[in-house]
Amino acid sequence: MSKQYLKPLTLALAVSLGLALTACGKQEPAANAPTSSASSSPGPAGTAPAAAGTSAAADTGKSIFDVSELDPKINVCQDFNGFVNAKWVAANPIPNDQTSWGAFNILNEASLKTQHDIVDEASKNADSAKAGSIEQKIGWLYHSGMDEATIEKNGFEPLKPKLDAIAGLKSSSDVADFITQRYAEGDGQVFQFGSGADFQHADMQIAYANEGGLGLPTKDYYTKPDYKAIRDAYVAYIAKSLELTGVAEADAKKQADDVLKFETRLAAASLAPVEERDPKNQYHFVSVNDADKVTPHFHWEKFFAAQGVTVDKGFSLSQPKFFAEFDKMLASTPVSQWQAYLRFHAIDDASPYLSKNFQDNKFAFYGTTLAGQPQQKPRWKRVLGAVNQGMGQALGQLYVAKEFTPEAKQRAEELVTNVRNALKARIENLDWMSADTKAKAIDKWNKFLPKIGYPDKWRDWSGLDIKPDNYYGNVEAAGKFNYQYDIAKIGKPTDRKEWGMTPQTVNAYYNPTDNTINFPAAILQPPFFDAKADDAINYGGIGAVIGHEASHGFDDEGSQFDGDGNQKDWWTKDDKTQFNARTGKLVDQFNAYAPIKDKPDLHVNGKLTLGENIADLGGLNVSYDALQTALKKNTAEADKKIDGYTQDQRFFLNWARVWRGSTREKQMELRLNTDPHSPISIRAMAAPSNMEAFATAFQCKPGDAMVRPADKQVKIW
Repeated sequence: MSKQYLKPLTLALAVSLGLALTACGKQEPAANAPTSSASSSPGPAGTAPAAAGTSAAADTGKSIFDVSELDPKINVCQDFNGFVNAKWVAANPIPNDQTSWGAFNILNEASLKTQHDIVDEASKNADSAKAGSIEQKIGWLYHSGMDEATIEKNGFEPLKPKLDAIAGLKSSSDVADFITQRYAEGDGQVFQFGSGADFQHADMQIAYANEGGLGLPTKDYYTKPDYKAIRDAYVAYIAKSLELTGVAEADAKKQADDVLKFETRLAAASLAPVEERDPKNQYHFVSVNDADKVTPHFHWEKFFAAQGVTVDKGFSLSQPKFFAEFDKMLASTPVSQWQAYLRFHAIDDASPYLSKNFQDNKFAFYGTTLAGQPQQKPRWKRVLGAVNQGMGQALGQLYVAKEFTPEAKQRAEELVTNVRNALKARIENLDWMSADTKAKAIDKWNKFLPKIGYPDKWRDWSGLDIKPDNYYGNVEAAGKFNYQYDIAKIGKPTDRKEWGMTPQTVNAYYNPTDNTINFPAAILQPPFFDAKADDAINYGGIGAVIGHEASHGFDDEGSQFDGDGNQKDWWTKDDKTQFNARTGKLVDQFNAYAPIKDKPDLHVNGKLTLGENIADLGGLNVSYDALQTALKKNTAEADKKIDGYTQDQRFFLNWARVWRGSTREKQMELRLNTDPHSPISIRAMAAPSNMEAFATAFQCKPGDAMVRPADKQVKIW
């Protein structure tokens, strides 16, 4: 049930577009100061755009891009995000059950509605569905989660066996055995464990043990004075969690203090978010004997035997410093403190699946205190989240059958081919890279595996036992089933065709250890992709997403892996120096952004967000090139204005529209501390401000905010 068993490599290395739901933010638009010599209207100087609602697709009678949403009072060359998105943001406040609201969220809501229809129908028909079918299992899982009466009646009764086991721990060896046995049930604690491609032999899967075990977002939250109020609220949350299971108030407070002290020690030995991004900190291959030397009080052979795993030559004990501290705590921390820690995390993990008082308690801290969300999402969304966590690919199989057509997949494949070809051309024409490094880069490009929509082969769910009336038990069963599915890969060949996202996820990702670019079905919709749209809209949307994911193969992390997925230095020394100089300028650019109006000293972390910023810049450039190639084949389209805008202008307009939205201040601060993606309003403007094509399209001049000075303009891929 704990999140600790999630695949470490997916958490640590695979890089995604970063949807507004989990990984974006919002910068307040700059004040309207139209000082540019260019017209404040978006078209060429002196050219007024067509009236709002003019059709871009005559057969529909409706514009693909609604220009009435643009704000001509804001100078496009000073504040591009404001010009495209300020009116929409002002008219669309964040709903009370959200921490952010924008284009991604709206598309996600549409996906959730479709999923809701699917699970609701499955729930109604589950008893009569084919025995053992995914329809029956999804229906019973969802039904059990919506059965509030039974869940309320049970209270925390389902958790009592685990709490009793924790209460019975007498020694440090008991603690180690408890952690080992709980992991065997798919209920990991303290650290993360799972399978992943070997960094040195990526064609094979090995075991990974990664650091974990913290309840606060990063190590800084445990020590920095700025977060004292959050620490105090966390201690209160821990105490209340314990009290809900019958622990006396005074004892609960003492145990809560012990938990904070315990996690503070773990945090001191943990990596900071910027350090986590470095592949050198994500892989440390050791033999079992050598691992036991790091943790003499935690025996890895015994652990692996309990999991039913054979590790052969060894595994990745990815952060030795963390595990050394974990072992010291096994040896020296009083068992009572271990019990407090394990007891709290058992409650915390289970809270979403217990009675309302547990759910409300967890939301009050993680939802409201940390993220600023006023109210919880409706129950159906929360239960649907559990269905996605437990049986996401199975639900995806039903989603694809309902929503994704072969025609959409074919069109997306065409766009992927065109954008990939544009990336190859850019690599071949780079003026700063040597022929030797270019050859290695092209070899990596040749080995890209694009995956569109959904897996070629669906998972088998026949081993998962779901009951119609046991929500907590069903979630535990799914957790164990998925954990065993994951660790069964250890020692086997890497399957490049496997997906790390479900088809119904509004996102996309690149994984450097299998060199795949992945585009789930749910993102292949407007505003990203529209079969009826002109090329500029699609290349400014999904084309830039495709370019973004492909560019991740050559960002600061991806560039450390070769075309076969192995961590290998394929650069000449001079080329790497050039690359670092260029990416360093991008770090400086993003370090200067302060997206929270009332906190001007709180900046974007240019190093934490570097990979995504490289991918945005590379992806937008590559997709723009692909659009120009497409327009050369269709000269009539190239010269045509739609709603008063050229194809180049519409390309950039749709890029900015994708990133429209706003984020609550607390959530923004949380993301600035933890998220490798920059705030969305910054993403709308940052890459275009480095592109001469943008300045030309909108007749912006040197000195305009959207035209970075020549010595600071960033050009990488």
